[in-house]
Amino acid sequence: MTVKQRLAAATAWVRALKAVRVIQWYGTRRGPLLSAGLSYQAIFAVFGGVWVAFVIAGGVIASQPGLRSALVDIVNTSIPGLIDRGDGGAIDLQQLLQATVLGWTGVIAAGVLLFTTLGWLASGRAAVLVMFGLPPSPTNVLIIKLKDLGLALAFGLALLVSAALTVVATALLSGVFDVLGIRERSEPAQIAIRAAVLVAVLLLDTAVLAIFYRVVSGIAIPFRLLAQGTVLAALGLGALKLLGTNLLGGAATNPLLASFAVIIGLLLWFNLVCQVIVIGAAWIAVSADDDAVELTGRGRVTRGK
Repeated sequence: MTVKQRLAAATAWVRALKAVRVIQWYGTRRGPLLSAGLSYQAIFAVFGGVWVAFVIAGGVIASQPGLRSALVDIVNTSIPGLIDRGDGGAIDLQQLLQATVLGWTGVIAAGVLLFTTLGWLASGRAAVLVMFGLPPSPTNVLIIKLKDLGLALAFGLALLVSAALTVVATALLSGVFDVLGIRERSEPAQIAIRAAVLVAVLLLDTAVLAIFYRVVSGIAIPFRLLAQGTVLAALGLGALKLLGTNLLGGAATNPLLASFAVIIGLLLWFNLVCQVIVIGAAWIAVSADDDAVELTGRGRVTRGK
């Protein structure tokens, strides 16, 4: 076999890899452009969402320092640099804790949250359907918006539940540390607590992504295919969160961008996150194509080949 033939065989082998085919599928269906649009909407939705979450949960977390700390940890793990705890961030924690539902800021934030969240879910639905090669859903627009509103509220509740579970896990770890004679502020203890937060966020991401791909899109995806895309996307998001500070460090060290480092960092972050989400949908689509499963827009799946 000549060198040219070997190169051709190696190229064909690489192109046949599923990961490569997923990236090609993602690129040919305007995945990067769709992700960029999603990230632009996400940054506005998150600012409004965090403000409203603290307004609604303010009465509870004000008297529960552990729950408040866990909630902030989960938010900052999911979105590095969003809440400022004294080491830099886009939103001052003390202002969040003073948020009131009757204030104009709360009303405005709620309006921004409603508009941007529903817009993000609509754009996300469109992106998933494009990855699946399907036209827009024919469902009544009002019904879709009501469903999106319910999903947004469910996500906010899931965030609080995740924070509560983190508090419970941290308390259990503290008991274990006492038995083993490990100081809670020691490095091993802090690593264990950090791992507990990451596990809580990973479980939350997996649940949210499964709902996003299945419920938001309105497509009955076979569980095996759904699990593949959901778990891989959740692991991708987890890897981003582990590397979050390092990934965004370049903007802060660039003197030309220092004044806007936080906002630029968040824009970069959301772009990466949205790309992972859309690539997860592309993985499901390629898996369906490999298995000759035709994903339909009417909540059914059929064998295509």
